Amino acid sequence: TGRLRLIREESLSISPTGSGVEVALANGTSVVAHLAVLATGHDEEPGAGHGHATRMGSEADTVVDGEARVLVLGTGLSMVDAFLSLEQRGHRGEIIAVSRRGLLPSPHRKGNPIKLDVADIPLGTQLSYFVGWFRDLIRENQKAGIDWRDVVDGLRPFNQKIWQNWPSSAKRRFVEHTKAWWDIHRHRMAPEVYARVTEAVQSGRIRLVAGRVVGITAGDEFSVQVQSRHTQNIETFDVARIYDCTGIARDISTTSNSVVRSLVDRGLARPDPLRLGLDVSDNCEVIASDGTVSAKILAVGPLTRGTFFEIDAIPDIRVQCARLGKRLLG
Repeated sequence: TGRLRLIREESLSISPTGSGVEVALANGTSVVAHLAVLATGHDEEPGAGHGHATRMGSEADTVVDGEARVLVLGTGLSMVDAFLSLEQRGHRGEIIAVSRRGLLPSPHRKGNPIKLDVADIPLGTQLSYFVGWFRDLIRENQKAGIDWRDVVDGLRPFNQKIWQNWPSSAKRRFVEHTKAWWDIHRHRMAPEVYARVTEAVQSGRIRLVAGRVVGITAGDEFSVQVQSRHTQNIETFDVARIYDCTGIARDISTTSNSVVRSLVDRGLARPDPLRLGLDVSDNCEVIASDGTVSAKILAVGPLTRGTFFEIDAIPDIRVQCARLGKRLLG
């Protein structure tokens, strides 16, 4: 019917006009519309590893000696994917996996999420109170023979409301101190994958290191200095390759996305207070640097993490897009 037009080209900028928006493309042309929705997903270039790290599967991910030691930045699901990819290639060398806390995602199990009502949840409290309430909820359910996963999954329908009702101090503390623990329970591994990863850890194939990279020296190999968590001890690892599995960009101001960077640079958009994404209204409207809410430029998905937080997975994004679609159609 001609309602959907797909254009394979890079977008450079979005500019509001009297009747809508104009999107400038890298080939020198532009697209004019009544409004624009930013649905760019996660930034693909977090920029970790001081410029020496390689992304798994990229053009820079060339063949590496099968017995060579490699270092992975991150210990989450992206690290697990990297391990499985290396296994598939026949790699047998040691894998050093480094993250701030050195935590692995938990194994998933099929279950039945518990039923919660919004009245059951202490909205708007400080983080310490909420964490205490949630731990007690898990303990009570475990006494009744209910798996902790069913409690975590039972909270899922309310995660966005919980985030939006927290004071800014609670949000900041959650991101800085609690999010890593939440992530390993919320974003889990398939049981068979968990078994393979834990066996690799127990056998010494994977070494988990809780710490941070403080220096990298490039030569025939990379010499990586890692400071252990809670200490001043620095350990040096000589590795053939560094893989960037740190996940998504943590600061929207460092984005590699031309459109988003252009909007922020021109004041047509601003980072949210925690700089997780763009500042948007509850209706997904982009907010300019002067606080003006745009009716012409909107955003969905991970770009809206500062407002909705749990908006990374397809089920959550699907609901968000459906609501936005209904509103745009009146």
